[in-house]
Amino acid sequence: MLEGGETPSVVFDMRNKVEQFREKLENVEHLSWLGLFKDISSTSLHPFWSRKSSHRKSEEHNKRLFDKFLKISNVQITEEVKLYLRKPTFDNWQWEDAEMVVLLQQMFIDLDFTSKFNIELPVLQNFLYEVYKNYNHIPFHNFRHCFCVSQMMYGLSWLVNLSETMGDLDVMIMLTSAICHDLDHPGYNNAYQVNARTELALRYNDISPLENHHCAVAFEILARKHCNIFGNVPPETFKKIREGMIRCILATDMQRHSEILNKFRAMLNEGFDFSNKDHKDVLMMILIKVSDISNEARPMDVSEPWLDCLLKEFFNQSDVEKLEGLPVAPFMDREKVSKPSSQVGFIRYVLLPLFESLGQLFPPLDEHIILPVKEALNYYTDMEGTIRVEQSKKAQPI
Repeated sequence: MLEGGETPSVVFDMRNKVEQFREKLENVEHLSWLGLFKDISSTSLHPFWSRKSSHRKSEEHNKRLFDKFLKISNVQITEEVKLYLRKPTFDNWQWEDAEMVVLLQQMFIDLDFTSKFNIELPVLQNFLYEVYKNYNHIPFHNFRHCFCVSQMMYGLSWLVNLSETMGDLDVMIMLTSAICHDLDHPGYNNAYQVNARTELALRYNDISPLENHHCAVAFEILARKHCNIFGNVPPETFKKIREGMIRCILATDMQRHSEILNKFRAMLNEGFDFSNKDHKDVLMMILIKVSDISNEARPMDVSEPWLDCLLKEFFNQSDVEKLEGLPVAPFMDREKVSKPSSQVGFIRYVLLPLFESLGQLFPPLDEHIILPVKEALNYYTDMEGTIRVEQSKKAQPI
């Protein structure tokens, strides 16, 4: 109490806050984040968890990264790092975001794209920064994944000398497609988009909604003059770049996996022809697909953390699908899948057939990416067997 018996204003403020908090506790609406009270009508375009900015990086975060990127962008990268950047064994976990942006810049420089396509360095830096900003803060399909896919594509281009067999333009298309291939990924896959009737699914008529969106965001960035790394190429060349990027990014939809792989195998059987545009177009799709799902071709201490990230994203989605009464894929259900069970079938029936088909065209890849995938299959098969033995022991009566 103040002199004269008056109650300080701070006490009134405190009482009001306590009263507001009591009302909140008594009102069930505060439980909506648990999914207990929410609108799950089939006409809703935005699920209850959807927030435009929920997975966005803050402007402050982005500014700090850009400032750091610019400070270190002129630092001379050692020859040792340049050579390491070309290898499938590259460990992304050792590098911070700003450093990875610098390494993406270095890829364009080392492939001599800045000279051959007259890409101004400030424009390249603006482009890479905008790309970084448009990758969301989600467990798997984030900027680090973008970097890994791009680094594998870059590594493949050196391992089998793609610039010579396919030409610089196609290699630049594939590298840029890899950089852009998951832009603004929300962390929920195409099946969710279609089943939840999201805005993306409606916009693209249920046809590869995410991949179409990634592609659209890429060209929104490139439409800005200060970010258009293709601003100095002739219109006909830009047209080829746009067609190639659309084709490559849309090829990353796993629903099209069998279609694309079967087409490539048919071309191998009839005799692959690097002078045939149709053959090269399919090869470009195969190369970006290999790069996109290439984690298991890396050393286990690099690849296994990525599996944890992927399962986290899968489980996040399946939890939401259960709350919304939507179909749940068994391979995404935390109650039905384990780390080894998620990988054994995927490696045996998806990864290896894809990688081995590419290895038929480029035999040097056997040592660099096919053998490691086979070792990963053995690793997860052994892990799955061990888990089954332990489970059978627990099931036996004492």
